[in-house]
Amino acid sequence: MRHLWRGLAGFWAILVLTGAGGAGVLQFLGPPRLAVSVAETVVPPQVQAAVSHRAELAKAPEAVASLHAAPPPPPPHVSSSAPAQQKADGRQASLLEPSALYPNGQLPRIAADGRTARQAYAASFDTSDTRPRVAILLAGIGMNEAESMAALALPSEVSLAVTPYATRLERLVPAARAAGHELLLSVPMEPQGFPLNDPGRRALLTGASAAANAQLLEWAMTRFTSYVGVTGALGHMRGERFAAALDQMKQFKDTLADRGLLYVDPRPNVVWTRQQAGQLPARGIDVVLDDPEGGAEIDKALASLVSVARNRGSAMGLAGRPSPVAVDRIAVWAAGLAAGGIALAPISVVVQMPQVSTPPLTLSQRTVPPP
Repeated sequence: MRHLWRGLAGFWAILVLTGAGGAGVLQFLGPPRLAVSVAETVVPPQVQAAVSHRAELAKAPEAVASLHAAPPPPPPHVSSSAPAQQKADGRQASLLEPSALYPNGQLPRIAADGRTARQAYAASFDTSDTRPRVAILLAGIGMNEAESMAALALPSEVSLAVTPYATRLERLVPAARAAGHELLLSVPMEPQGFPLNDPGRRALLTGASAAANAQLLEWAMTRFTSYVGVTGALGHMRGERFAAALDQMKQFKDTLADRGLLYVDPRPNVVWTRQQAGQLPARGIDVVLDDPEGGAEIDKALASLVSVARNRGSAMGLAGRPSPVAVDRIAVWAAGLAAGGIALAPISVVVQMPQVSTPPLTLSQRTVPPP
């Protein structure tokens, strides 16, 4: 009997030691990993869409263009009626017309009395002010709601470029207008480095047909109303490759001109002539302010912008996104402009009809005497 108890005691001792050793091993290895097959993995729909889109972009140009062949769905948040301000004001309603492609969307148009969106929605400015003028276009509005709403505290003369991909435009746009800011629509365009630099599924592409790009432009233009014009800046992407496609850009420019809008070319130091612009008021950016995005670099770029304005009478700067550091540095800089003899102006003030490409010769320059 004594031997039996000794055997049982030994058995339990071995069992306890084994359990303790196993616990130590498990603690060292960490919790067990479950073997889950790819088919069983739950992937959020937005992740699936992003992965699918990236895979499609990696295909041949013809396949990329086919993504844009069918018109995208109508804007989900845009109702069949205009915002309250436009419904109550017949003059504003006269600047809108229903989209043929997107029944819930509205497009800008030139009113019967000749009024245009670039006039009706322009921010106030004393045009008798003869000081050199500096304009700031802050892009990326709508990409990050918190950053975008914080940017509304900037001086009302700072103009805002709103992305059509934003999901809370019904809140953001009225707030920006109430703060006095002039708005532009950011139209996604094929940038340098595409497709690694991805402007999204609704971007205008050089490999797409003119009809497909026209549909996509109309989609972007129905996302919200009350903008004075359009820019190709989508955050830090500037649509360089699409802007260099002359045939595609001609259709684009003609559409904007026919709808009473202006255009801000986000490519630095691009000179627009009357021959290039046609009837479209257009201008290129003079200085990119936040590339790189550091505070010291932004301060330096803002100082350069003032120098350009002193030399040329006006200058326009572009910030790609309303980052906290960009908003802070622009606010501090703007507060000291008046003391330096510089006027902060909305975009519509400095974007005017370009000059003729070849100015007329003076009498002294003519080689043939006038008749």
